[in-house]
Amino acid sequence: MQSIVVFCGSNAGLNSVYTKVTRQVGEVLAHRGLELIYGAGNIGLMGVLADAALAAGGRVVGVIPYFLRDKEVCHTGLSDLHLTKSMDERKVIMARLSDSVLVLPGGYGTMDELFEMLTLVQLRQAHFPIGILNINGFYDHLIQQVTKMQQEGFIKDFHRNLILVDDNIERLLDKMAQIIPSEEDK
Repeated sequence: MQSIVVFCGSNAGLNSVYTKVTRQVGEVLAHRGLELIYGAGNIGLMGVLADAALAAGGRVVGVIPYFLRDKEVCHTGLSDLHLTKSMDERKVIMARLSDSVLVLPGGYGTMDELFEMLTLVQLRQAHFPIGILNINGFYDHLIQQVTKMQQEGFIKDFHRNLILVDDNIERLLDKMAQIIPSEEDK
């Protein structure tokens, strides 16, 4: 892995553990030499993540639609910035710039991004590991729902296993680094 797109909240959440762990994630990504691709926000967990990675000497690339930049939520100290016309174009560019996906706590936008990336991999339109950092049990119910979808025959076993989950960033990144696309996925 050389670059990782991280999807997370534009809010910090109510529990300070989310901010604490997100800061750690930014530092770990920088120390591992992973280029961080993210939504270019300067607020919430997004801002915490970028600030931590930059402070640790990491390269941080933001991707943001013009309308969000114009609302003054765009981080101004990034290594590189890509401006898009829409949220859809934003996700396409983020996927193209990265070779792995990491999901931290967030809201509707984060869920949209997670499931878009899962669908791309499921349909073999993209080939990257997808990890969920389950901070404070945030994703417990989502993981249960995905398992229920598998048990009821809506998700194949192979596709259920596309999601790697851990509550420790170092272990999760190690798991993700072991994922190598098969010849038929290339």
